[in-house]
Amino acid sequence: MSAVEVIAGANNVTGSLGAVAYGLAAIGPGVGIGLIFGHGVEAMARQPEAAGMIRTNMFIGFALTEALALLGIVMPFVFK
Repeated sequence: MSAVEVIAGANNVTGSLGAVAYGLAAIGPGVGIGLIFGHGVEAMARQPEAAGMIRTNMFIGFALTEALALLGIVMPFVFK
């Protein structure tokens, strides 16, 4: 018997562990996206002439970080 089953059985926890797994998986990309846009705005404020290049790199970073969230939503269904 796994530790999760012991804890769930002892506390009468019901529900989907996949939802909990996605909730935990969404924390990392959420923090990452906040950092990307926060530092991007700061960089554009410091060097307005480089705003186009900074914005492009910012959106590439956003897309890669968001891919982690999409993987996080798929994994509970894969390991079900």
